[in-house]
Amino acid sequence: MFDKILIANRGEIACRVIKTARRLGIATVAVYSDADRNALHVSMADEAVHIGPAPANQSYIVIDRILAAIRQTGAQAVHPGYGFLSENRAFAAALEAEGVVFIGPPSGAIEAMGDKITSKKIAAEAGVSTVPGYMGLIADAEEAVRISGQIGYPVMIKASAGGGGKGMRIAWSEAEAREGFDSSRNEAAASFGDDRIFIEKFVTQPRHIEIQVLADTHGNCVYLHERECSIQRRNQKVIEEAPSPFLDAATRKAMGEQACALARAVGYTSAGTVEFIVDGARNFYFLEMNTRLQVEHPVTELITGIDLVEQMIRVAAGQPLPFRQEDLKIDGWAMESRLYAEDPYRNFLPSIGRLTRYRPPVEGETPTGGIVRNDTGVFEGGEISMFYDPMIAKLCTWAPTRAEAIEEMRVALDTFEVEGIGHNLPFVGAVMDHPRFVAGEITTAFIAEEYPEGFQGVALSPDIARRVAAAAAAMHRVAEIRRSRISGRLGNHERHVGEDWVVSLQGADHPVAIAADRDGATVTFADGTRHRVASDWTPGRTLARLTVDGGALVLKVDPIPEGFRLRLRGADLKVRVRTPRAAELARLMPEKLPPDMSKVLLCPMPGLVVKISVAEGDEVQEGQALATVEAMKMENILRAERKGIVSKINAAPGASLKVDDVIMEFA
Repeated sequence: MFDKILIANRGEIACRVIKTARRLGIATVAVYSDADRNALHVSMADEAVHIGPAPANQSYIVIDRILAAIRQTGAQAVHPGYGFLSENRAFAAALEAEGVVFIGPPSGAIEAMGDKITSKKIAAEAGVSTVPGYMGLIADAEEAVRISGQIGYPVMIKASAGGGGKGMRIAWSEAEAREGFDSSRNEAAASFGDDRIFIEKFVTQPRHIEIQVLADTHGNCVYLHERECSIQRRNQKVIEEAPSPFLDAATRKAMGEQACALARAVGYTSAGTVEFIVDGARNFYFLEMNTRLQVEHPVTELITGIDLVEQMIRVAAGQPLPFRQEDLKIDGWAMESRLYAEDPYRNFLPSIGRLTRYRPPVEGETPTGGIVRNDTGVFEGGEISMFYDPMIAKLCTWAPTRAEAIEEMRVALDTFEVEGIGHNLPFVGAVMDHPRFVAGEITTAFIAEEYPEGFQGVALSPDIARRVAAAAAAMHRVAEIRRSRISGRLGNHERHVGEDWVVSLQGADHPVAIAADRDGATVTFADGTRHRVASDWTPGRTLARLTVDGGALVLKVDPIPEGFRLRLRGADLKVRVRTPRAAELARLMPEKLPPDMSKVLLCPMPGLVVKISVAEGDEVQEGQALATVEAMKMENILRAERKGIVSKINAAPGASLKVDDVIMEFA
């Protein structure tokens, strides 16, 4: 076994590898850029080496800088994590030349599977079902349009060296094929230094289901069942689960055996993932093989009890797998929600800044018998940088059944406190309550179909809204009693806290009466319905854990005039609790409308202007591309919302803009 390993990565995956290495008694070396000098993975490791400026192409993906860190520290092996150099054949070969062990597959397997075109040919030869498409390299946009027409729309345009949703576009027409080819090629060149593109048929109503494989150097290969990864946005996974609610035992076995056949065909060792696209009839087609640890590997660990990082290290050290295929059973159900630094209310655009509050739920066993796990690489007070992937954490839950795992996730998400940046906690919270998701009736088009206009928050169901109203009334009474007991008052001037209140929630008023006792409060609504509320919440706490009618209710709480801002289940509510007379007067107040911003194009996120697609005086049509802004390694095309004439352009290509900077104005 190794004495010291270097982790050629950053963020949560670097922290994840360090945890397992520490448990195995292996010393760790972190590497860091200027932007990560104070990062969590740096403080967790036994040693840390600075490797360059903030941009990844000047630090984390510069092979010579990683090799210099290895020589400086004497590390015997390198774990690449995912992204960066994890699937770089030249890096694996360079380590081999240095006599340093690569904790991953052989360089030949990386080369064969890293190129999507070559991998599909090998998969077909190994008897793996593949998607129809054009496997040759495509020279330009016009050729892309011609090939797309031959295959038949819709088509998927993909970077050959891509991954993580970079360099991928779905095209439904010639115009989208032409535009998508250019954007995919630009993104691929910027992210991977390889702008080769290929095109394949886009399978409608698809599910993205992947098989986790493990292989050692002694000829053993097993599959650790599947992960359902269909909840995606812009080809980026958002929620994953294991196992899939869609597969039956026969399909699972067939997919697993084909995945292992492909691994053997390329002499694969270590952990790897074979991704499939599965249609409504459970026909499955090979998509690609990721020759590394996957972001979503924790859900597999939770249902199998196997530490994949540990097995990668042991395989790299020459040890055989300690289990056989028949030993690998599915135990319970696991969910993973990816917490991203992106604002769901602004079309999921990247958000950067300081984490003024970062308080995840407590890890370990829950009071209801489930498990919470949070893989992260950040801390309260740390900063989210514009230079790297926007993922903050991976929140995972486990329970005996899928329904229970979802409920554990709901509570965990409501408990997770993040402030200072835009983040997608409200969105994943809303998905957990969505009827289609709860029923397991999902495809990769789920987000596009269910949130076609973007995410604007959710309205609570009447049942949950009633419980929240009861909770708010009880909390308001606690706050009012505290205010009534302030010191320094005149004698005999104590204020009496009344029992009758009106709770305004989601556009409706709920008159209630509160009867309190030592153990809690009974809240009675106008129709006679009663709810029993108990909690130890006190004013000033940002998290309220309550029981309403015996059921758990967790609320994020911020004070506002006459009530609270409450967040739960994807809803962000301003709840007012007033006396009956104050509520009567409030209904007479005029509504303040937001200003008209329809005649300007604002930069929706911090980023770099890549392209201005129009000129002053141009007439633009609805949906026409106006500008392209790059942020967090993704190109975002900004389009006209309606017809108009460009009167002024305030930004040029190369300009670095802040949120809401004016890019152009319209007459």
